[in-house]
Amino acid sequence: MPTPTPYEMPPYVIDRVMKKRGRLRVFDRFEPRETALVVIDMQKFYVSDVPPAVAIVPNINRLAATFRERGAHVAWVKMTAGHNGKSLWPLYHDYFFSKENAARHRDNLTEGAEGYDLFADLDVQPADIIAVKSRFSAFLPSVSNLPEKLAAIAVKNVVITGMLTNFCCETSARDAMMLDYRVAMVSDANAARFDEDHNIGFSTVFQSFGDVVTTAEAIDDLVLTGTAKGSVSAAG
Repeated sequence: MPTPTPYEMPPYVIDRVMKKRGRLRVFDRFEPRETALVVIDMQKFYVSDVPPAVAIVPNINRLAATFRERGAHVAWVKMTAGHNGKSLWPLYHDYFFSKENAARHRDNLTEGAEGYDLFADLDVQPADIIAVKSRFSAFLPSVSNLPEKLAAIAVKNVVITGMLTNFCCETSARDAMMLDYRVAMVSDANAARFDEDHNIGFSTVFQSFGDVVTTAEAIDDLVLTGTAKGSVSAAG
């Protein structure tokens, strides 16, 4: 089993953050009942070809189990690229792929295709949320049903995992923050094809969109039971 890609925040990012807000962490705690673990695009079509994505499965499962035990929510988000042989995102398929690769992406990410299913080793439970999207971001209401599902259970905080770090995960983190969710990304429960891509996604988010924590930090420090309601606040 491969190991998750390590991440260390660049010194220049830390310096910039400290000058801007005077502290590293944005948030002290997330109240579990108001928090969702959001797992993005961990589908067979994507995961099978990306060893770093396979490597984060144990951490995602550990987070999911712990969040459930503490009364937090778990949401699995699937990319849906096609329906009945037609693209749900023609601009992307027509201009950013060859014709053959567009068809492969569209058809493998169509409901009913084997590649559309969540990766088999993921611990998905019946009470978990299953959401779908047709763009990179899981937080665009017109093309994703995740926001309405989270609103129905009064979620205010999201902990983002999945793949790819610098595409769907980073884009989701940005949009979530701009919709007034409190955001954290988990460095060893996100994955990209290349280390450089993985790293740049976190560096951007950490500066103005949310926290970047490890699996251990999310469990041991961020999403804890017994915190007072409303304890989600800026540190310092």
